[in-house]
Amino acid sequence: MIQQEKGICSSCGLCSVRQWPAEESLQSCVFRNGWIGELEQSVFGRRRDLSDEVETRLGITLERFTGQLKRPIDGAQWSGIITAMASKAFEEGLVEGVVTLHRSPEQHFFSVPVLATTSAQIHDSRGNKPVLSPVLRSLGEAYEKGLRKIMVIGAACHIHALRDFRERAPYLREMELYTIGIPCVDNIERSRWNWTLERISASPKTARHMEFMADFRIHIRHTDGSVEKVPFFSLPELLSDPGIFPQACMCCFDYLNTLSDITVGYLAARFVPGEERQWVLVRTPKGKALLGLIEDDLFRYPESGAWDSSSFVKRNAGSLIESMKDTGRSFSSDPKIPLWIGNLISGLLSIIGPKGIGFARYSVDFHSIRHYYYVKYRAPHMLDTLVPEHVKVILGQYGLPL
Repeated sequence: MIQQEKGICSSCGLCSVRQWPAEESLQSCVFRNGWIGELEQSVFGRRRDLSDEVETRLGITLERFTGQLKRPIDGAQWSGIITAMASKAFEEGLVEGVVTLHRSPEQHFFSVPVLATTSAQIHDSRGNKPVLSPVLRSLGEAYEKGLRKIMVIGAACHIHALRDFRERAPYLREMELYTIGIPCVDNIERSRWNWTLERISASPKTARHMEFMADFRIHIRHTDGSVEKVPFFSLPELLSDPGIFPQACMCCFDYLNTLSDITVGYLAARFVPGEERQWVLVRTPKGKALLGLIEDDLFRYPESGAWDSSSFVKRNAGSLIESMKDTGRSFSSDPKIPLWIGNLISGLLSIIGPKGIGFARYSVDFHSIRHYYYVKYRAPHMLDTLVPEHVKVILGQYGLPL
């Protein structure tokens, strides 16, 4: 069972702010208040329509499309849409500072929270840092400096805590706030990052970018520009152990960061080798204003792919649910299947499997099921607190028991 005396923590950084009492920050913890809930009503003026299959999964949106910058930003995880929006917002005076992350000088994939107040500092925030990160710690600095207009770039746990805290406590209410959300799941504990990367990559020390891609492979970009592609199916079995992931990530029910002004990821973007297409979900008028800053710098493409990917979810739902039980079983360090067979399977699924918007649906449904049963089996007393209504609707559509 989850150790409740320690508590579930995503290290969002809010309770480490010293400019106000930590007790006030803790009241806004998403693992105390649950996911989505009344905050959706507060942000959008309504709750998502649970009779709409798309909105149930993707959240409330004004506009969705895929695209990429005409001139990609070097060193960005993708083409750099988030970095470009943040930079333009600062240069145009829309914000005075950006609460974001820089890379740790000691470890390329680790992060350091920062309040970026120059164009150079914003540019230095580009790129993914796939570990738990205390982004919100820099809110204290913004408050102390008296900034009136700020942007926060973060994962769902950051945006949830931020939205709640702004309503609950007085410190940020006078700030004009813009939020860019990053879809996020399966981060790694910092203490286990090197251990995990060594079991994925043949050259962990040269790895610089890593992403789980729509061709059912992990793409790892190295210092020499080469891209290593590892089929999901050829990873060591022990990387399937839910216990290797942070409890906070396994208890997350907002994969697509649905309380942000604009969400930018890759899930529904058509996978085109040699391109860096991203998926953009504009959620609020503020998100539309941010997009407008870089509109002329974008190539735009409509969403593509078949929406219904339920058969691929159903195929693995039973074994997925079973794997969430805390059985104390041991996992092998050997690959599940040889690399060449894994590549054959990945290649086949790239042809017949879900693509584009269907891959996004597959990912949302897969993680909704996985996380629901993780909580059910490992922290059942937290089900009512953590699980939002849309997750129960998704499970119901698959005929899965609550």
